[in-house]
Amino acid sequence: MIPPDLVPKGCSWPIVLGIDPGTRAMGYGALVIAPSGPRLVACGVLAPRARASVAERLAEIQVELVELLAALRPGFLALERAFYSKNVQAAFRIGEARGVVLAAAARAGVEILELAPAAAKKAVLGHGAASKEQVARMIAHILGTGLLPVPSDATDALALAFACVKRLASPLRAAQAAKPSPLPRALAALPMAVHGRARKEGRRG
Repeated sequence: MIPPDLVPKGCSWPIVLGIDPGTRAMGYGALVIAPSGPRLVACGVLAPRARASVAERLAEIQVELVELLAALRPGFLALERAFYSKNVQAAFRIGEARGVVLAAAARAGVEILELAPAAAKKAVLGHGAASKEQVARMIAHILGTGLLPVPSDATDALALAFACVKRLASPLRAAQAAKPSPLPRALAALPMAVHGRARKEGRRG
């Protein structure tokens, strides 16, 4: 169940939501772009019933994703572009999950930023050959959270959100300077809010 009050109603700072798509586990990670830098709002995994059919899993993910978008009210959603994979079946499944994300974000009026497959790793570690464990450690270091008790699907999603934040940094900084507003007190105490189900890691597809 997604908490309905993840972001205070008075929050004027942009929220960026990263999504790591899959039909067995869909990772998400949300950052608020504060004046002092990005802060963690929420991260976790949307996990449908393991024995459900693909269509049923996609339907369950869609319901939870709509709830997540309503709770977070992100201005931007970061998602990896479709990529070539030797595992054709896995690529099909990820493509199906991407479709659910794209449709839900468009319906919610969220601006979508599709990033190159290696963009998140480059943003976090400076190169695209990092392991999932390295990404998890570095994103925790960047956000000052300590290692987060969530699967790699969630930390990969946070890395996507961070890559999006870096891309948006210059125009957003200019807009914030022109129209300053204090960080809501409810978000100022972050960055250790972790939400969602931390299921055991499994196949992304």
